[in-house]
Amino acid sequence: MTTSAPRAPDRRVLRSRAALLAAAVRLVSERGTSAVPVTDLAEAADVSRQLVYQHFGDRDALLVEAALDLVRHELLAPRDGAPGRLAVLAAVRHFADHRAFYRAVLSGPCAFALTRALGDLLAPVNRHVVRAAVGGGVRPDTLDDLAAFVTAGTGAVINAWLLSDRPHLDAEEFTDRLLRLWGGLGLTHHREDVDR
Repeated sequence: MTTSAPRAPDRRVLRSRAALLAAAVRLVSERGTSAVPVTDLAEAADVSRQLVYQHFGDRDALLVEAALDLVRHELLAPRDGAPGRLAVLAAVRHFADHRAFYRAVLSGPCAFALTRALGDLLAPVNRHVVRAAVGGGVRPDTLDDLAAFVTAGTGAVINAWLLSDRPHLDAEEFTDRLLRLWGGLGLTHHREDVDR
């Protein structure tokens, strides 16, 4: 009995999926609300409504996946070893650049699902940060709990910043605020990262 290698996804499926994710970000950003009808999303992506349901199940799942796709491609992509502050600043600028989209989904019906999905996606990254800060003498379950704590806490601070009434977000100032917060928790070792 021979087993075959898994088949690569059909290029048309990948194109349709990418078009839907891009349409979701664009329409939600333009309209400032996550209450964009599935019909509008399908039309903007030049696909059928049925394809939206087939790929994502419903509109909110599509919006959550669109946010995760943004994070995967813009935040979790390799960055030529950008040091501490520069990496944090790049992440903060990402959220500021896509504020209209994140603000709409974080204040809409998929907010809980998005917060949870982003936490699941980012906790492993923060696990490495926490491990570097506390060393190897911490139990794995405690390390996981600390990473979840840092991820959720940082997420709450970022959410409040994005949802604030400020007309303009200062990425430099907010980066320094995050670094001071993490420095207070002992998560940054570079004085220049904390003292700015």
